Amino acid sequence: MKWVMRAVAVSAMAVSAGGAWAQKGETVKVAWIDPLSGLMAAVGTNQLKTFQLLAEEFNKKNASGVKFEIVALDNKLSPQETTAALRSAMDQGVRYVTQGNGSGPALAIMDALEKHNARNKGKELLYLNYAAVDPDLTNSKCSYWHFRLDADTSMKMEALTTFMKDDAEVKKVYLINQNYGHGQQVSKFAKDLLKRKRPDVQIVGDDFSPLAQVRDFAPYVAKIKQSGADTVITGNWGADLSLLLKAANDAGLNNVKFYTYYAFGAGAPTAMGAASDGKVYTVTYGHYNMGAPIQASMDSFKKKFNDDLTQSSIYHVFALLDAAFVKTGSTDPVKVAAVLEGMKLKSFNGDVEMRKSDHQLQQGLYISKWQKAGGKFPYDAENTGYTFAPVKYYEPYVASTPTSCQMKRPS
Repeated sequence: MKWVMRAVAVSAMAVSAGGAWAQKGETVKVAWIDPLSGLMAAVGTNQLKTFQLLAEEFNKKNASGVKFEIVALDNKLSPQETTAALRSAMDQGVRYVTQGNGSGPALAIMDALEKHNARNKGKELLYLNYAAVDPDLTNSKCSYWHFRLDADTSMKMEALTTFMKDDAEVKKVYLINQNYGHGQQVSKFAKDLLKRKRPDVQIVGDDFSPLAQVRDFAPYVAKIKQSGADTVITGNWGADLSLLLKAANDAGLNNVKFYTYYAFGAGAPTAMGAASDGKVYTVTYGHYNMGAPIQASMDSFKKKFNDDLTQSSIYHVFALLDAAFVKTGSTDPVKVAAVLEGMKLKSFNGDVEMRKSDHQLQQGLYISKWQKAGGKFPYDAENTGYTFAPVKYYEPYVASTPTSCQMKRPS
């Protein structure tokens, strides 16, 4: 982890030059606000464990010398519950908030922090978004107090369609997505980008399912089968994806490729198993077989929980905060926000940069394929004997998309 080593060296020089960092030994509370109940509880539980494990690891090695403490709050995937959880976090003296599941809860946090931070100088909070990917969050609704660490929906679709452009087998595409901001954006960008890159491709279905409510996707799969589609594009996540993939396998939908955003997530590998060998692809900032520095954490997670560390964007929460604490010599969110803008790091997926104009992390993206584990790609996902192996890597500039953000910075 070269950047950490460099940061440690800088820290050591600062100490020898006349005193340790002001924040050394300080406890930094990070409020995690996501679902621990309901149909998406498995996803939330996995992500919370990831935060807890990475906090432990960074507490042993971070250059700033802080101790991260995770304050877990269940929002039941509800914007209203999110707002209540945020108030609870504030009452506990939390200054950093993180969330990732759903753009509704993300917007609830952004709106609340805009109001709170304007009225409570000296008590500002910062929001680190590790997985809510609606492009509007860093475009029309962008906020100075919000930093997104995942690639947004448009960035992922840019990479995905760049890959699909060269796949001659893609002729008839069926779109199925969750009926909320992210799912609607997946549908929109898929149609727009395929029209530009592959005008010969026919969209044979454009379906939406209610978020975290459907327990049997067989009727949706029947429509896919009837459409004659050879390819499915879906931004579904959590149980909505696992149940879709299970229904596709149960129906013997063997001649259809699935291009997904979240097939690496909790539950999906088990749903895929051997039946999905070679026919499911995913686009993301990493994969199961990344190597250093993230692989050691993934292996520790597997050993400790018999589960997979799937949300490696969480690593960037700690890496960016630690680097910002070192640079400012402070854990004050106002000072940290100022240095996070434009910050560059060497990370597990290459060079990353927090774009100053909209607070969207610019990073490389991988297209990976579901296949039998072994050889160069040995990681066994959910003990299925299968893994996601990378088939293409795109540098940050390939998937980067423009922003319409008009950032309002505090005076």
